[in-house]
Amino acid sequence: MEINNNKNYCVILAGGRGQRLWPVSREQYPKQFLDLFGTGRTLLQTTYDRFARLLPKDNILICTCAGYLELVKEQLPEVDTKNIIVEPIHRNTAPSVAWAAMRIHHHTPDANIIVSPSDQLILNESSFEHSMEVGISYVTRNNVLLAMGVKPTRAEPGYGYIQLGDLSCKPDVFEVKSFTEKPEREFARMFMESGEFYWNTGIFISNAYHLLDTFEHVFPPVLRELRYDNPNYTEEEEAKFVADNYPRYPNLSLDYAILEQSNNNVYVMKCDFGWADLGTWHAIYEVMHKVPDDNVVMDSEVILEDCKNNIIKLPKGKLGVFNGLEGYIVAEEDGVLLICKKSDNSSMVKKYVNEVRIKYGDEFV
Repeated sequence: MEINNNKNYCVILAGGRGQRLWPVSREQYPKQFLDLFGTGRTLLQTTYDRFARLLPKDNILICTCAGYLELVKEQLPEVDTKNIIVEPIHRNTAPSVAWAAMRIHHHTPDANIIVSPSDQLILNESSFEHSMEVGISYVTRNNVLLAMGVKPTRAEPGYGYIQLGDLSCKPDVFEVKSFTEKPEREFARMFMESGEFYWNTGIFISNAYHLLDTFEHVFPPVLRELRYDNPNYTEEEEAKFVADNYPRYPNLSLDYAILEQSNNNVYVMKCDFGWADLGTWHAIYEVMHKVPDDNVVMDSEVILEDCKNNIIKLPKGKLGVFNGLEGYIVAEEDGVLLICKKSDNSSMVKKYVNEVRIKYGDEFV
């Protein structure tokens, strides 16, 4: 099926604060706007490039918050302002995607929508393109919410786990039997070893009608008022309605709204496109190319001697010399240096962020 046509859309989520990659990711300049690997393109730009190769550029929408609007405009000047969904106040990902789905459906009732985070690593672009084509084809013919799942490679407690149910009529597409977000390590190990669970990539595909219908069940008091009370609303009326009513949305993530709240035809497709969530230092360490002695050096100038199993990220113009370091995160940015054991418990970094905020204010957060 040809994916590059005017009825297929993508919504890229770019409003997160990225605290688990602190101090490199900061509230004023979070990870999606950073070139973490020295490629010349930020994570947001790389995600946009990926979908611009698959879809009409006019059909790519960016969801962000008011504080990041200028960063989005600066990094993606080719995106028309009308394609940027700006939250009036922070309400997590589900309300902003509901707003985007409402806008897309109003313009193209028979549209298909891919929803994707802006901060992921995709290693196999051709396999990713194939998965998107298969997914679009499936939701065109079926009123389902389709999650993209990948096979776990380790017992990672920081990811969401989707349990496979019955096989659908299409190979590699299964009903979602259960969903567990960020389980304890022992449960993550059990999930991985069972072979029944796949990691949730946070990428979802649905047709616009079914996605909007799902959100109307999750957010009934908000979406139905505009859609049914004034079905021929203009862009100006939509903007006023959202400004007046957005605070009524609960603070709800897309994963929770779709995988936990919805009982409405939720499926998962097995994918194999070399995926990683770039949400934590430990996750980046697991997927990055290792220099000798299993160190990961992220676009930084270093001299290492007798060092093992570290991840290091320094600013441009800084040189780091390390001796005898094993199993640490070393990350510096804008007046903050973090040196701590390389734990895969992302709550540790968030704990430091909270402590710094309390003791020193927002300057270093």
